[in-house]
Amino acid sequence: MTSEAAIKIIYTPRILVVDDEARIRDACRLVLEDCGYGVCVASTGTKGLELIREQHFDIILLDLMMPELSGLDVLPEVKAQHPDTVVIVITGYATLEHSVDAMKKGAFDFIPKPFTPEHLRVTIARAIEYTRALRDIADSRSRLRTLVNRISDGVMCTNHGHRVALANPAFLRMIGCAAESVIGRGVDDFIYIPRICEMIREASANNDVEASELIEEIPVNGHGQSEEMILNVRCVPFRDRTGRNIGVITVLHDITTLKKMDRMKSEFVSMVSHEIRSPMNSVLMQIQVILDGLAGELSEKQRDILTRAFQKIENLAHMTTELLDLARIESGLITLEREPVAMADVIRDQVAFHFPMAVSASIEMVIDIPETLPLVLANRRNMEEVLSNLLTNAVKYSPGGGRVTVSASIINDYLCIRVKDTGLGISDEDQNRIFQRFYRVKDEKTRYINGTGLGLSIVKSILESHQGRIKIESQPGEGSTFSVFLPILTG
Repeated sequence: MTSEAAIKIIYTPRILVVDDEARIRDACRLVLEDCGYGVCVASTGTKGLELIREQHFDIILLDLMMPELSGLDVLPEVKAQHPDTVVIVITGYATLEHSVDAMKKGAFDFIPKPFTPEHLRVTIARAIEYTRALRDIADSRSRLRTLVNRISDGVMCTNHGHRVALANPAFLRMIGCAAESVIGRGVDDFIYIPRICEMIREASANNDVEASELIEEIPVNGHGQSEEMILNVRCVPFRDRTGRNIGVITVLHDITTLKKMDRMKSEFVSMVSHEIRSPMNSVLMQIQVILDGLAGELSEKQRDILTRAFQKIENLAHMTTELLDLARIESGLITLEREPVAMADVIRDQVAFHFPMAVSASIEMVIDIPETLPLVLANRRNMEEVLSNLLTNAVKYSPGGGRVTVSASIINDYLCIRVKDTGLGISDEDQNRIFQRFYRVKDEKTRYINGTGLGLSIVKSILESHQGRIKIESQPGEGSTFSVFLPILTG
């Protein structure tokens, strides 16, 4: 026996017949009890209401034309006390207009007198399917409500008018709202974090069917919180079958602890890097003194050993410098040091600076940019660092006889700078990881190329702090193209 069949056997609908004609009551009872349903009868509207107040009925057969209390008077009472009860009105041909009024007031269907047993059975069967559907919907809503209320992330659903249809306790706690329920309220009435309200309105106003969610990290001070909280806010528009935007789902994720851990990690790395950089520079200076012969003559073997040691320590010194730069970028300090920057000048300066390195590696370096480019609001030193890292990598990972091309164009409201090489290329798997700290592509062709694995991580962090981004297009053996996008300075 299937679970569906078991449910049908267990579920026995209870039906109430309210009619002042005894033959109608008796006939309905006979037909419905023969179908296995539980049936009660009432001869007047008043007696019917008494039974309804005492117990719940799944279906009510209600005669419209009765003395004392008509069916039209009973119907509102039924819907008020038991809104999920299905009401089927019994009407004579002379009262069809009344049956239409009853349908407007919430009746499910009507049966005109006289009716056959088969007509009654078909109408009741249709009503039972409807009640089962209502029960399934109610159960699904209950399960969904329980699930949403139990999760630790804050979840809120608003309609197209920015009024709340659902908000779990975690959401109210994160925004510092002490109200037990906010259903039906406008978001501006209880959310005192302006940016969240703005994101909800932006998502609701976006009519692009393919538009992605809005994501932003928002610090929350006060509003019932004893300490600063950092929330990851996601606003996702949802649409009906025609693609019309009908509301927004807002999800809050508390990332305060993650941010604190990340900050502590950065501070630790910064401290260690700062402490070891000075001793390493001192060691480098002393080795250089020895290599210059100021401490006596060196044999060829001694010079070779010291040269390799010098190179290794120099790589470590570069790594500490890059770690300090990365910590400074992630701390947000560079956001305080911005100015309008002419990127055309920065590109030309960096290409000229790296040109000798490209020549020594037998790499052709080409620049293909307009005479002028729009200004960007940026930290000039960091823009130089972005281009320096990309150009250095392009030269290092290109075999002799290759080419590195730097170009620029305007795409929408962004300045796009491309650094294209004809080098070794990067596999799809490595493309997903090259922006991670210390990650380097390792194979037979790259194992002898020196590097710290921090350059692209620094590039990504700088661009993100400038509301920009970086994209890579590459195929193994066919070279790579790194595209940098920076918002154009307007106004």
